[in-house]
Amino acid sequence: MAPADSGLFDRLERFYDALPRPWSRIEEIGSLVLFIRAGEGWPYYARPSLGSHTPSAADILEVRARQRDLGLPETFEWVHETSPGMLAVARSAGLDVLLAPLLVLDPAALVPDLPLRDAEARWLDPRAPTFPADVRASRAVARLAFAAPAHRAPLASAMEKTLVIEAAGPAERDAGEMLSAEAVRHARELFGSGDYLAVLAESPAEGIVATATGQRAGDVAEVVGVATLPSARQRGYASQLTATLAGRLLADGVDLVFLSAGDDDVARLYTRVGFRRVGTACIAEPAAAPL
Repeated sequence: MAPADSGLFDRLERFYDALPRPWSRIEEIGSLVLFIRAGEGWPYYARPSLGSHTPSAADILEVRARQRDLGLPETFEWVHETSPGMLAVARSAGLDVLLAPLLVLDPAALVPDLPLRDAEARWLDPRAPTFPADVRASRAVARLAFAAPAHRAPLASAMEKTLVIEAAGPAERDAGEMLSAEAVRHARELFGSGDYLAVLAESPAEGIVATATGQRAGDVAEVVGVATLPSARQRGYASQLTATLAGRLLADGVDLVFLSAGDDDVARLYTRVGFRRVGTACIAEPAAAPL
């Protein structure tokens, strides 16, 4: 892991605070700020307020109660190097915490664009007539991919895990519900703002099989939602789409590109295209009830 850089972490904190503000309303509870999305879309998180002291367990419990009242997931995010005391407090307040490797792009090490195997890369275009179908397909790819992570430890047996992963393909992607008109309108506004962009891998035979999204605030951008349809894994789509997206962000004037990986195995995939680990992103949610 690279040495800690306080300037880097200050920039990341400002990014995390700034990114949701145009698309949400804000409630401050103790030392935490809760971002509440306005309109349809993936719900935001609660996190420590900029410059605040370590939140207390009471702060976390109060935010969790408010999230339940609003019908929101009880999720919290922070960077361990910036708020090291929050890990123990979050666990004491009944949260499970994922310690996700936090990686930053080394622009000099970024790999060049390379052809995709059995697919072509194209950018999600909010002006295109295919935009609603593209958004629906890319969200379905992400939903199926994250439901069966390639590097997750098996819950029952390796054979059962393999069957689950291989089961999700184009038919499952296309079986989901249609997006509402409001969801399409919001997505068009989001991607039309210039602060969000997505690159898709599209196969002539299978349609959209992989996706990656960049979200930007000023000159800092985060790569999120990197996902491959389970039936299309092992073709290098995730790493190459990440590299393509990072190159576009740099060309558009971003000078700090970062991402959080699900675990060390996933992090190694990103180091192959030019990212370097600098810290740990903490993502917390309520602990599962014992069986």
